[in-house]
Amino acid sequence: MDLEEALASLKAQLLPISEVEHCALQHSRGRVLAKPVTAQLSLPPFRASAMDGYAIQAGMHDQILNVTGESLAGHPFQGDIGPGECVRIFTGALVPANADQIILQEEVAEREGMQVRFNAHSPSESYIRPVGNDLKVGSQIADQGDVLNPFLMGSLASAGVNLVEVFRRPVIGVFSSGDELRDPGVEVKDLLEGQIYDSNRLTVKQLLATMPVEVRDLGRLADEADVVSEALRNGARICDAMITSGGVSVGDADYISETIEKLGTLAFWRLNLKPGKPMAFGKIENCWIFGLPGNPVSTIVTALLLVRPALATLAGTVAEPPLRIKAKLTAPLQHQPGRTEYQRGTFTQRNGEFEVGHTGDQGSNRLSTFHNANCLIEVNKAIGNLQSGDWVNILPLTDLTK
Repeated sequence: MDLEEALASLKAQLLPISEVEHCALQHSRGRVLAKPVTAQLSLPPFRASAMDGYAIQAGMHDQILNVTGESLAGHPFQGDIGPGECVRIFTGALVPANADQIILQEEVAEREGMQVRFNAHSPSESYIRPVGNDLKVGSQIADQGDVLNPFLMGSLASAGVNLVEVFRRPVIGVFSSGDELRDPGVEVKDLLEGQIYDSNRLTVKQLLATMPVEVRDLGRLADEADVVSEALRNGARICDAMITSGGVSVGDADYISETIEKLGTLAFWRLNLKPGKPMAFGKIENCWIFGLPGNPVSTIVTALLLVRPALATLAGTVAEPPLRIKAKLTAPLQHQPGRTEYQRGTFTQRNGEFEVGHTGDQGSNRLSTFHNANCLIEVNKAIGNLQSGDWVNILPLTDLTK
């Protein structure tokens, strides 16, 4: 199954979480809106000065005017402007009711005491922001499915919104699988022969840290069929989705795929993807399961390209297609046709064009290939070896992990 086909299959099967919660705006960063939000007041809610200067009645700027007061942000001038009068005003301050022109501070020719004279000029605009210049009361600010970020939160706050309805965050359980694994923190001297540190569970949890989900560490699975079966059955009762790494290939100790099939439904097992061919997806009871490959690079690539978009759907938002940028290769790239491949690369911009080179040996066990990488180089399944100067698509990691 090609990547696009697998993504379409995931999105067709996954239904967004339907439970809704109320959340204080100040604590809502990263949450997904469950309904549209409208402005509770117009912005600005009053006529406001766009500049520092003097509020006058139009056509009076060529006279000597008496300054009868001032209007500051939060401290408006009380009263009207009479003939031959003006009010000192500052940016954001309320414009007096019968004023319809702001003369800029820069146009003051002379001020003596409480009188002011302006340069001879024709004002190019009124410099008054009308009520609702930014937002009108009742207008929609945000839509269902929008993820609350600092900019949107600020917009909602300015429009009088302090409580939002959001979807419940899906509970995502994360396992790793393999008798050879030990948790980070175990002293190197305590590693037995044949044992390695478990990096996948930590990496997957961090890749989900910026998403609108609740992540639960469910530990390591031993290479025993009964242990795997019990753990997945128990996990399915408390999670909306589970992610495992390892145990999905064809080895004698790989039990993830067969356990999913035994306890539930196995939707697909293999991908036409490199790295990341042995990936399983299915369901146990009401819990979705993503069985990722055990090799660290394969785990990361499948988590970025498949799991994160799928969980975005589950969380009630829409994952946009990844950003693809054309870049020119700075070195030859080896590729055997048959599977679309994602190599780790470093891209830069030079003379208005993007250039990219891979980060060395691209073995799926080489986690070090992500060191200094800032993109994935996408090589279509129909293409063979590429030469320096050839153009490729790159997927910036900042977009894939945002």
